[in-house]
Amino acid sequence: MQKWYKINNIGQIDSPALVVYPDIIASNIKKTIDIAGGTARLRPHVKTNKMGEVCSMMLQAGISKYKCATIAEAEMLAMISAPDVLLAYQPVGPKIARLLKLIKEYPNTRFSCLVDHISNVAALQASCKENNIVLDVFIDLNVGMNRTGVCPENAVDLVNQIRMCSNLRLVGIHGYDGHIHQEDIIERTIAANESYETAHLLHQSIQPLFAYSLTIVMGGTPTFPIHAKRPDCECSPGTFVFWDWGYKHMLQDLPFEYAALVVSRVISIVDEHHICIDLGYKSVSSESPLPRVYFLNAPEAKPVAHSEEHLVLEVPDSCQYTIGDVFYGVPKHICPTVALYDKAYVIENGEMTTLWKVIARNRSITI
Repeated sequence: MQKWYKINNIGQIDSPALVVYPDIIASNIKKTIDIAGGTARLRPHVKTNKMGEVCSMMLQAGISKYKCATIAEAEMLAMISAPDVLLAYQPVGPKIARLLKLIKEYPNTRFSCLVDHISNVAALQASCKENNIVLDVFIDLNVGMNRTGVCPENAVDLVNQIRMCSNLRLVGIHGYDGHIHQEDIIERTIAANESYETAHLLHQSIQPLFAYSLTIVMGGTPTFPIHAKRPDCECSPGTFVFWDWGYKHMLQDLPFEYAALVVSRVISIVDEHHICIDLGYKSVSSESPLPRVYFLNAPEAKPVAHSEEHLVLEVPDSCQYTIGDVFYGVPKHICPTVALYDKAYVIENGEMTTLWKVIARNRSITI
């Protein structure tokens, strides 16, 4: 029986290449909706896929709210008529003007962004007032990752500053707990509960100040199933659409399957125990130590040296390989790997059928 990942017309795909499998993407989306108990509290992050076609699949599945990290990702979502887009990033400098232009260009999409500092609140208020725009904002709360976000003890002061702004409307609290990725689900749950409690306490203290309900947006993929059990949370998984080797083996309680691979070929036989393929670190995420990729059809191949256009593999017997042999690889980290490609080859029923543009890998699309 043919392996699920094998591509019959692989000769039409030059390597290295990114390939995606829509049937598995659709299955992963369905599993996510099932875990969340529906689409109402899902706000997936699109930084992993960066493709309008993948986001359209989520939209067609009934998911209406999204999270993104760049203006390009936000525009990509607006281009497919996503109703609700949170820029999970505090816009500074020229990014403020770009966000406001995006709001004007796509009036049917509701945009919001994060804030965590009084100076940014002032800058956003001034620009929004000048452009006659009322912008929805979320407090970015530091729930333990120590990357961005206002410290909990200073959050109420920031809330009060926002309340004085005529052109900013506080709509909720955002807490990203990307520091939580324990393999043990019990340990992960304890840590996720602690991060949630930080956001929940702030929510309780400020909700009486508002006549409408404030939203809590929590977590990423590792904590998503935990936060999904909370009736007052929106959940923001992202990697689930494609999955990768890192999460597959770290988060064994989650049911997702690989839906994106990198294809490469043998370009040189080095010696009796080493071969070289065309998967340099310009073609697969390289922030982690080796191995950065694992091969479904060559599990015995061990990466030992990596450079811009080459990956040297140690193998039991190089005589078992020939120049041009195709390797199907699962990246350890799929999100930055996707960003290295301008297009993805779409694989359906073992055939490459079309191309999807990785449109939001660019820093800008039109805005």
